[in-house]
Amino acid sequence: MTDHILVERQGTVQIIRMNRPDKKNALTRAMYAKMSAALAEGDADPAVRVHVFLGVPGAFCAGNDLADFLVVATGGEGGTEVWDFLMALAKVEKPMLSGVDGIAVGIGTTLNLHCDLTFATPRTLFRTPFVDLGLVPEAGSSLLAPQILGRQGAFALLGLGEGFSAERAKAAGLIYEVVAEDALERSVLAAAAQIAAKPPQALKIARDLMRGSGEELVARIKVESEHFRERLKSNEARAALTAFMTRKKVS
Repeated sequence: MTDHILVERQGTVQIIRMNRPDKKNALTRAMYAKMSAALAEGDADPAVRVHVFLGVPGAFCAGNDLADFLVVATGGEGGTEVWDFLMALAKVEKPMLSGVDGIAVGIGTTLNLHCDLTFATPRTLFRTPFVDLGLVPEAGSSLLAPQILGRQGAFALLGLGEGFSAERAKAAGLIYEVVAEDALERSVLAAAAQIAAKPPQALKIARDLMRGSGEELVARIKVESEHFRERLKSNEARAALTAFMTRKKVS
């Protein structure tokens, strides 16, 4: 399972690649844990200047593995791996970039709200079906999305669950640039190398000023997480998740 998250260094750039193509990069608890560890280790290593998130062709991330959600919905324990990862995103000290191709569902969308630059391909679709599953927004998205998209754009994404194409996401300010599929990784890594070459202390101060205080973000993630755990054990979520998994098995 360790190869579901691949971590490598290219010079001063740390690449965190989600690599579970048979499940469209649906995230398991072990995958969350490895990404959290990679962010912590990269932040602590002076040789790392930039973090980059990548997926596989056609699938950046299909969201949380719903089998894990169903365990909690039916009375099991969920662990702290997701919480640890959300805290890592909120508190990361170094710039984060992402390259998104194809499916970007749930955390596959909200992760990018924490990134300093996101590149996507024309076939990418950002979607957060939280409410459809009887759940609520996560990863601080209920705070960050209205700041980026405006209240109605955020509601379309997080409440209505409407899909945002790459072009729409760029126009809304959700992502930085749309590039061809065969140029995605090259574009992301070129930008990462450019950022890594900047004076690191000046860049950190500039980034911190733009991001603002992290206290409000951490507080919002905590409130969201409390609601999320409660909703996972609700009848609505249990029914929605069971129905989805049943349809998935039939198809």
